[in-house]
Amino acid sequence: MIWAVVLAAGESRRMGTQKLLLPFGDATVVAAVVRAAQASRAGRTLVVLGADRVAVRLELEPRDVEFAVNEDYQLGMLSSVQAGFRTLPADAEAAVVMLGDQPFLPSRVVDAVIGAYEEGGKGIVVPTFQGRRGHPVLIDLKYGEEVLALDPADGLRRLMRAHPADIFEVDAGDANILRDLDTPEDYAGLPKPS
Repeated sequence: MIWAVVLAAGESRRMGTQKLLLPFGDATVVAAVVRAAQASRAGRTLVVLGADRVAVRLELEPRDVEFAVNEDYQLGMLSSVQAGFRTLPADAEAAVVMLGDQPFLPSRVVDAVIGAYEEGGKGIVVPTFQGRRGHPVLIDLKYGEEVLALDPADGLRRLMRAHPADIFEVDAGDANILRDLDTPEDYAGLPKPS
């Protein structure tokens, strides 16, 4: 089974408030991301919690998701990926790593990444837009132990540098793969969903 792993553990320091809980249409930022994950071809969704974990979990509990907790969320994004990978069941085949602050990312982009994985035979799938790599990134769990051994300071780039021949880039046709919400200006300039 392919899992969506939603990273929702950050402190939102640059935003000044927990960005995942900001309103986005009829939901919140993180709920919109989970909705996209659940509307995609991913079989299940795992949300990695960290900072403000109680409030974020309460926001998502009505949805059919699993949770992992990253006690080391201050170490950055890779530490959340690792917490998610440690929680995935043994029969998980691959993980689509989604950022919790990309509420505008449509499920069709997740589907494009999954489709490229299924058809391309590569262990790492990265969406691109005009030649630039973005998120979500799919990682075959044959790399699970390697991901768990990475230094959080290095991030997933080290994995990609180690296996360039096993990377498949798929043109997402969507600039949103390059965007996330970090500052109040990012949020204020965000087109709200209709």
